[in-house]
Amino acid sequence: MSVSGTQETQSTKESANGPLGEARHVRFLFLTIGPIIAALITSGLVLVAFGINPITYYTFVMQKGLFSGLGLEQTLTRMAPLLFLAAGLIVSFRAGIWNLGIDGQFLLGAVASAALAPALLGVVQGWLMLLLGFALAALVGAIWSILPALLRAYQGVNEIITTLMMTFLGVSLANVLVKLIFLDPDTTVPQTRTLPVVDRLPRLFDTTISSGLIWALGAVLLVHLVMTRTAFGLKLRTVGANPLAAAHAGLSVPRLTTAVFALSAGFAGLAGASEILGVNGNVPADWNPAYGLMVIPLVFLARFHGVGSIVLVFFYSALLIGSESAARRVGVPQDFTLVLVATLLIFLGLAEWLDHRRRKGSG
Repeated sequence: MSVSGTQETQSTKESANGPLGEARHVRFLFLTIGPIIAALITSGLVLVAFGINPITYYTFVMQKGLFSGLGLEQTLTRMAPLLFLAAGLIVSFRAGIWNLGIDGQFLLGAVASAALAPALLGVVQGWLMLLLGFALAALVGAIWSILPALLRAYQGVNEIITTLMMTFLGVSLANVLVKLIFLDPDTTVPQTRTLPVVDRLPRLFDTTISSGLIWALGAVLLVHLVMTRTAFGLKLRTVGANPLAAAHAGLSVPRLTTAVFALSAGFAGLAGASEILGVNGNVPADWNPAYGLMVIPLVFLARFHGVGSIVLVFFYSALLIGSESAARRVGVPQDFTLVLVATLLIFLGLAEWLDHRRRKGSG
């Protein structure tokens, strides 16, 4: 190795371990760990205001979500749809596109898979039925993103507005489909036909954990590798960072923009299919878990990193499962989890704003 190469390697190590490396670590703690701690403390103060011990509440949450066998299995099962959504958000956010319509895409994908899978029982083999259910869900999710994609790609319309509007339409359309077209006539409660448990995704290792978790983990890791290690991912990131520069470089910005929407929405559809074909078996009327808006702050906290998103989704899933038990034990409404998520969003935005002010001032 040449002397210059040795000096560059040494300087790189020094920057990683020296002041620059320390500054990056401090920034990571400020932007990622800081909002989490601030949200937990603020939500704890809200509990105190209502006469509830926050330590008792958080202890119940961790015990039931992480430190009990059944709770851990439920936590891992809950992760599957959240990870598929995280994969879709990583694609769009890294490409500079705000796909906030994932809840509508999720629900329509869920309804599509719930309608197709029971209809294919006895017609095709079980594995093919599940595969077709997932494929249709991904296709429906991608189709639902076409309008915002075309408006952004060819007219420059802000996708935040259009995807949010499509979410409201998607949720309403999903309910209409459940109540009118795909309604199970053999039940008194409006819902789609139920896929029998034995025909759903297989369980892992004689537990209640859905094997959808494996596919969801693979999706997040694959997306991370594609977006950070491939030429296609570089093109998408270039389009998001500077569309004009991408166009001058010969990239087809409208086509790549449309591809980002289709991939992101397709993963949202897969999330809906994993919830139905792996856990629920049907879609009841007026069902909307609103997973999408919950996953957005987790992906931001992970800085759009695949492994980081997996870790945060795991702890958030534990929070969701644990809060269901804590709500009964402590007397806190189960929706208090949404308060914690909203508080986390506020502190995340505040941390980003302060970091932007600091960098602008130092620059």
